[in-house]
Amino acid sequence: MKKRKAVFLDRDGTIVVHEPYLSSPDQLKLLPNTAEGIRLFREYGYLIIVITNQSGIARGFFDEERLMLIHKKLMGMLEEKGVFVDDLFYCPHHMEGIVERYKMDCDCRKPKPGMLREAARRHQIDLTQSLMIGDSETDMLAGKNAGCRCVLIRNDRIDEISAAPVTGTDYMVKDLLEAARLFYTKNDYQ
Repeated sequence: MKKRKAVFLDRDGTIVVHEPYLSSPDQLKLLPNTAEGIRLFREYGYLIIVITNQSGIARGFFDEERLMLIHKKLMGMLEEKGVFVDDLFYCPHHMEGIVERYKMDCDCRKPKPGMLREAARRHQIDLTQSLMIGDSETDMLAGKNAGCRCVLIRNDRIDEISAAPVTGTDYMVKDLLEAARLFYTKNDYQ
């Protein structure tokens, strides 16, 4: 079976406006050009997979049921714009958590590549032909650790002029649409 390529997307600061420990579906706001970028990546033949750390579960800020409601609303918001996500992976763990069953050092918490590798197994993805797109060094390192090329989203958390270089970054863009256009112009989507 031929392996496929994927775009792995961080959630907060990449798809939606970053809200610390986002814990309610009502807090979700899509970032500009998100749907358009996802649509282009799909046209280029990429699977779309969300990869997100959610330590708020381990920290007791919200539970997995609440996270499912948030993700259901997010998928609905994207579907309303005519785009779809193939899968979503999240890590609820954190060593400083207060919820005992999630208080652990796991292989899935970014910058470790566990979620990307699990997605690759589940969907027959060639990680070397795939991209990790996110807004933090943790995202870039997770992508590098999995063997992906990495695209950093510049946003209000990263001042492009004064920010120190972010380890693992192959490309830097303002949003998902610019990322998709970059790969069209580079013919990297074939």
